[in-house]
Amino acid sequence: MATKLPTIAQGSLGLSRYLEEIRKFPMLEPGEEFMLAKSWQQHSDQAAAEKLVTSHLRLVARIAMGYRGYGLPIGEVISEGNVGLMQAVKRFDPDKGFRLATYAMWWIRASIQEYILRSWSLVKMGTTAAQKKLFFNLRRAKSQLQALDDGDLRPDQVKTIARKFGVTENDVISMNRRLGGDASLNAPVRADSEAGEWQDWLADDQPTQEDTLGEAQELDQRKNYLSNALSSLNDRERRIFEARRLADQPATLEDLSSEFGVSRERIRQIEVRAFEKVQRAVQSAAQADDAGRLN
Repeated sequence: MATKLPTIAQGSLGLSRYLEEIRKFPMLEPGEEFMLAKSWQQHSDQAAAEKLVTSHLRLVARIAMGYRGYGLPIGEVISEGNVGLMQAVKRFDPDKGFRLATYAMWWIRASIQEYILRSWSLVKMGTTAAQKKLFFNLRRAKSQLQALDDGDLRPDQVKTIARKFGVTENDVISMNRRLGGDASLNAPVRADSEAGEWQDWLADDQPTQEDTLGEAQELDQRKNYLSNALSSLNDRERRIFEARRLADQPATLEDLSSEFGVSRERIRQIEVRAFEKVQRAVQSAAQADDAGRLN
């Protein structure tokens, strides 16, 4: 997918200009997004793919702004998020009933987080889901505990954070020191030196078992979102939605109009209404989960 995106010049002025530029790209209505996605999926329509990407650049910028506390150029963070967005567009299946934004946010965040981990040369403390969560939420947790100093945390603060994220107290202490910038690659991970030096824990570029499991869990979660959303439909809406949007060979409007004894236009209206119901239910569930992960 060869998509030319606006560039971000260095400095706050360059960022401001970029944000102004991406606001010029129009947001897509559900029907338009669906048709563009089908055009890309079925015909590799580059123009359609570019519209899907550019209409979601504001989503990338909004997500990227949440990662400004890691000492990395925000322009590069946004650029990495844009890479994730393009991967999402490339793999997006509009027949599954999701809006692109709901699907793309997983790819955008994953791309940004992997960039941050690489840039920090972070240790394999990031190989478990709990430790990755600790890395990306430690500053927030410290702020909630009013632990604003750059030095070591108090024992009670360490215990609270370890319990909150399901990691060991040593993980919290080591991560806090790493984020504080006072641990060189040759420094011991712990004072007793039994865990070796930081350079021994540099992240492997290959996917870990935890990464693979995490991807499978995200897929299962998306399936659960859809399954739960379908329960909001009545029998006729669900039958039409599944036949039109989820079947390997979608039913035609004419087939369904004969089945239900109504016009093709009526079937189309029911399909659109069902799609909007599912979309709202999925977005609501995803937002609730996101809020729960941040708390």
